Amino acid sequence: MPDEISPEIVTEFLNRALASIPRADQRRWGDLYVRGLLSVDGKKTMRALAGNGRGSVEQSLYQFISKSPWDAMPVRRELARLFQGLTQPRAWVVQPLVITKVGRHSVGVERQFVSQYGRVVNCQQAMGVWLASDRVSCPVDWRLVLPECWTDEPGMRERASIPDDVGACPPEQCAIGSLAAMADEWSLHSRPVVMDLRETDPYPVCGDLTSRQIPFVVRVSPASSHTSLDPGPHAARPGLTATLSRHQMPVEWLDHTTDTLRATSVGATRVRLRDRHTPSESQELLLLGAWTTAGRPAPDEFWLTNMPQSQLGTVYRTAMLSRRVERDLAAYGDPLGLRDFEGRSFRGWHHHMTMVSLAHAIRVLTAPQPVRAVPDRRTMEASAA
Repeated sequence: MPDEISPEIVTEFLNRALASIPRADQRRWGDLYVRGLLSVDGKKTMRALAGNGRGSVEQSLYQFISKSPWDAMPVRRELARLFQGLTQPRAWVVQPLVITKVGRHSVGVERQFVSQYGRVVNCQQAMGVWLASDRVSCPVDWRLVLPECWTDEPGMRERASIPDDVGACPPEQCAIGSLAAMADEWSLHSRPVVMDLRETDPYPVCGDLTSRQIPFVVRVSPASSHTSLDPGPHAARPGLTATLSRHQMPVEWLDHTTDTLRATSVGATRVRLRDRHTPSESQELLLLGAWTTAGRPAPDEFWLTNMPQSQLGTVYRTAMLSRRVERDLAAYGDPLGLRDFEGRSFRGWHHHMTMVSLAHAIRVLTAPQPVRAVPDRRTMEASAA
């Protein structure tokens, strides 16, 4: 394994995280699988993870991941508790994951339009919930987005061993299911949820989170047909941009993509988010507009939150933790094999993602921390202009 990873830390972390797996031999294969993820370069195939063992070791690892009936949820719950205790995360960040595939046999794979690629892609889609602080982030739960062509076809369900209680759901609802379980069953300290809802109707998600008394800050697009916003009674005319401009202030935040402190002009105003299907139904929320590009007349980003306007700086800094997750996904999650599972079963996919999450936690907790570059006052004032 990399020199900076202490063998003692790995052993202690895995002993605690894998304790819920009932059989000692299964825990041993789980330990070996995670150590393989941490030490093997390149694609994380069963053969590569088996190392010199090959043969029987490769078969045992395959059995542990794809066939063994151990429950991934208690392992993820313990991972979340361990990571929370060690890092004191400030947010739960929902991060989509697109896993491109060549064939059509992996569970949940379908040809579908992916906005980040701007085209139709043969892929799996998943939603991950990450615990994030300014220093580190880690995925602790995963939901595989299953299209109806998989859930409504008995033959497909049987082939992938999809449980009877698992059905098709939109990506954002898969994320809500994960967040609800974490809030209600995992005994975690509740943290604000950060989520991107620019491509879907934000009303159901915001309503669900509000009813569960979970704070949130979600990215939206007011110009989208998905979003119906009414300016509050004190909004300026002709619209939201003018109101946000009148109430903007500089907010200092840590840019996790460059490890530098920045200042961005952020405005806020109360709005009503309406249900597009039942316009009489609405929620009063706070809309944030952020000018990340100097000289633009309108904000580059819009965020909705149920957090107080008096915490404007905290709200925006919380939203920016999404960049921490994007960075750690690229720097650690992908190299550790988040998109590398080659099996076909629903259970196997979840087992693999759980093991990669454990490896990710170990990797980020032991990684050297970069030195932050602090810009001078002139640079920060220009950024906030």
